[in-house]
Amino acid sequence: MSTPLLDDSVRFAGDVVEILDRRVYPFEIRWVRCATSEDVAVAIETMVTQSSGPLFATTAGMVLAAREARHEPPGAAAARLRAAGERLVATRPTNNHIRDAVRAVLDATADGPLARASGADLVPAVEAAAADHDAAYRAHSAALGAHAAALLPDGARVLTHCWADAYLIGTVRAAQQAGKRLEFVCTETRPYLQGARLTAATLVEMGYRPTLITDGMVAAALVDGLADVALVAADRVTLDGHVVNKVGTLGVALAARHAGVPFYAMVSAPDPLAPTAADVVIEHRDGDEVLHVLGARSAAEGVTGYYPAFDTTPPHLVTRIVTARGVFHPEDVKEAV
Repeated sequence: MSTPLLDDSVRFAGDVVEILDRRVYPFEIRWVRCATSEDVAVAIETMVTQSSGPLFATTAGMVLAAREARHEPPGAAAARLRAAGERLVATRPTNNHIRDAVRAVLDATADGPLARASGADLVPAVEAAAADHDAAYRAHSAALGAHAAALLPDGARVLTHCWADAYLIGTVRAAQQAGKRLEFVCTETRPYLQGARLTAATLVEMGYRPTLITDGMVAAALVDGLADVALVAADRVTLDGHVVNKVGTLGVALAARHAGVPFYAMVSAPDPLAPTAADVVIEHRDGDEVLHVLGARSAAEGVTGYYPAFDTTPPHLVTRIVTARGVFHPEDVKEAV
């Protein structure tokens, strides 16, 4: 079974990290080279990588930070690693992949058994902790995908929104292994067109011919019967079952409820630090991003843009939440922690 390029989009090339530039993929295969942890932070902020990509970029960035501190004495090396972690966490506040990746690396090193280690001793420990976290995330995604695929009947027509990355790839692989035939309808996902480019390109790589719709067509498409399941990822799920995901997800859930279509959300696990939706910071990006598409201005001069990057779908609109530990009603998802 082939591996989609987006499933391996962060890599080490000697002493630098190369991150696939998702802003131009699939029209151009461009790798952004990051020589420092600050370079990685900037790449995450500027949307070079998205969805699960920042998790892998973050662990790689922590490795670069450890290497930058290799000549620091005990104590100073740990402090420098913590500072790099804080910088990475600040890049995208809504998705907790970055926060959890930094915490996993620090708990295993600077904030754990190696708090007083020299910079030289921290490097291999950080490299090992980063690799362990990456592997654990991939394993969780595969388990989640198997649970999601079990919800999809043979022949299901699946509506996606945004780019679900490892979760969607895991779901498709599990469905293929089970011999299930699926069809996909992808929203374009403004303003970065992740659905039109990333989701659609990956599904084509995996043997499908997805149908593309604009974000404003979701309600009409579901009412017209173009899809019979809505399946999205979640950047974060609260303990009381709120689903925080790419802006537009709430509209998909409302349309699915109106059309009588099940709405499933995928997340590795709910966030134990977010009991309710009030505990999640919604990232607001520069409104100027809404005024452009793929680098070209698409709005008249004098227009002001507004861009909350995420929205929150309440539990009563969610049919099931799929986690690495199984499938839950929204009100019971805290059991997946």
